[in-house]
Order: sequence, then C-alpha cells, then structure tokens
Amino acid sequence: MKIIGIDPGLVNTGWGIIEANGNKLTYIADGTIRPKPTLAMPERLLSIYEELKNVIEQYKPEIAGLEDTFVSKFPQSTLKLGQARGVALLTPAIFNIPVNEYSPTMVKKAITGVGRADKNQIDTMVKTLLNIHGKLSSEHSSDALGIAIATSFYNKVCCY
Repeated sequence: MKIIGIDPGLVNTGWGIIEANGNKLTYIADGTIRPKPTLAMPERLLSIYEELKNVIEQYKPEIAGLEDTFVSKFPQSTLKLGQARGVALLTPAIFNIPVNEYSPTMVKKAITGVGRADKNQIDTMVKTLLNIHGKLSSEHSSDALGIAIATSFYNKVCCY
C-alpha cells in the first residue's frame, strides 16, 4: 500500500511517499513545496494544492497522514498554518484518499518508540527504517516520511 505523509506549511510543505508491504517499508519519493514568498496568500495556497495534486497523480497513494497543528504563541502564525493545513487535508480528500491525523508525540513514538524524540533522532530513524543513504529534500520531507511511517503503523499496514 502506498502512503503519503504531508508536513504542511506556508513556506515549506514537505511530502513523502512510502510503500508498506507486509513487514517491509520502502522509500518511494520525497519533496518540498516552496511557494514563492512574494505571492499573495491565495496564490501560495493554490501553489501548495497544485504541487500536492501533481504528487498524488504521479504516485497514486492509497492513504494519507498529516501531523496535527502545532499551536504557536502567535495566533496569526497559527491561523496561517491552518490555511496551509486545510489545503493539505483537502487535496487527498479530492482524490478520495482517506486522511489520518496524528499528534507530534504519536508520530515520534511510532518512529523512535519515544514521544519526545528530537529532529535528529527522527531523521536518523526515518533513514534507517526506509534504508535511505544520503540527504532528503529537506527536514520537512523527512518529517513527512515520518508521518507516512506513523500512518503505516497506526493503520496496521506494516509492523516493524
């Protein structure tokens, strides 16, 4: 089963595709969507939508995972992130792909066994679990691959 993990953001939206087959997880692809910061909000959101749509059309995932919204102490930032997150929730839904949401703690626990792991631990475990040697597109795509792995775990698509 192909799984897409999405780490939404207005500046960087990470995505990662994996395949879960029995007890095996296989890396397929990853990337980072970076809308031009000079674009108005509607155009930035449209850019995220169009690129995610292209990824979904190309790789045809069967299930999607997103991390729950991080609430910052700046309400305006949280609202803007929520708009990007809305696009990330809507895009797979347009393709009738079920979307699962997980707290950051759930994602970290699924990958490392510890709910308080740091970014370096997550990145190392993502690369280990997916047998990736070298760099990924960005830390955002690494997070997205982690979300895809968590999606495989919580949906009992793969055990590791």
